[in-house]
Amino acid sequence: MTDLPDMTDARALPVVRLRPKANARAIRHGFPWVYADELVVDRRTRGLAPGAMAVLQDAERGELGVVTVNVNSKIVARVMDQNAGATIDRAWLVARLRRALAMRERLFDAPFYRLVHAEADGLPGVVIDRFGDAAVIQPNAAWADRMLPDLADALAEVTGVSTVVMNGSGRARGLEGLDERTEVLAGGVPAPIEVPMNGATYLADLTGGQKTGLFYDQRPNHAFAQRLARGARVLDVFSHVGGFGLAALAGGAESATCVDGSAAALSLAQGGARAMGLEARLTTRQGDAFAVMEAMASEGQRFDVVICDPPAFAPAKQALEAGLRAYERIARLAAPLVAPGGYLCLCSCSHAADLTAFRNASARGIGRGGRRMQLIHTGFAGPDHPMLPQLAESGYLKSLFFRLDG
Repeated sequence: MTDLPDMTDARALPVVRLRPKANARAIRHGFPWVYADELVVDRRTRGLAPGAMAVLQDAERGELGVVTVNVNSKIVARVMDQNAGATIDRAWLVARLRRALAMRERLFDAPFYRLVHAEADGLPGVVIDRFGDAAVIQPNAAWADRMLPDLADALAEVTGVSTVVMNGSGRARGLEGLDERTEVLAGGVPAPIEVPMNGATYLADLTGGQKTGLFYDQRPNHAFAQRLARGARVLDVFSHVGGFGLAALAGGAESATCVDGSAAALSLAQGGARAMGLEARLTTRQGDAFAVMEAMASEGQRFDVVICDPPAFAPAKQALEAGLRAYERIARLAAPLVAPGGYLCLCSCSHAADLTAFRNASARGIGRGGRRMQLIHTGFAGPDHPMLPQLAESGYLKSLFFRLDG
């Protein structure tokens, strides 16, 4: 930022240092975080404003790179650049964004995708989703909040988008000590934006919807579900704006029923079906998903394909046990709704629940729902959600596809 040269210019940066027992080798090999108990936090370090830049050294004063520091966070430092002489400014942001854009343009024919996936794209704590001529930034780290004007300008320069929205909501910002706010930084958002994906049309509310307005991460799992949905009756539970349901209709489903607690989200799902000319084949049902599934079972309803894509029940380790119980309960309630020989997809976006724990909870639930199963496919987020190998929890999204007998 132009008003903070001492925080971005590598020639004037303060120095922070790892404790002797911290794993400096991991940082050198690409691990992007320094935890609070790994850094020497003296009076000078405590005096750094959240999001300030510093040069990180190991305990022997060897330079490890430029980091952004926030002593209010459990992740006290995030690696910005492994070059300790790097200057973190608008030009640096432009270079990172161009690299991210180049990969997405190889992967997708249309500009609808996750453009930046935080640490994996070299922009720690930053998520950017693109919606044609508009983009939504989630600055979930203090440095990005401080450099937001530069980030928005760089984004417009690199992509040519005319509308930039800042969505500052969610748990991640709270962990950084940041406030919640949403604002339009450039252009305007007059109405939900039509987003083409897997042959379906979705409506994304960029200022009033969840997260950035649409979940691009499920794109490959929507596509797999389409292969199961031809001629099928489909139930999409926790549907948000109709993610799996609209994909199923685009893939030739006989009908789709979307269940969600949000009337606004279901209205967007109906709008998407209308844009596709398939509104007559979509049914919506608002209410608590657990209660709705219990009611459907008592009504004797059965579907050829059932998908449950709930919010994160185990976003942190403290919530893991309760979250796994919730996933098991979903599987137990969903299993009886699947017609014999039909398919059940269970999803988790919980960082704390790894694949094995989620798969075991799902299998227990299906068994307790009185059904036998085959696991036929395991899906993850698409390639516009890259991962750092050093961060196992970056692979947060897991989608299990089962065939149920009996």
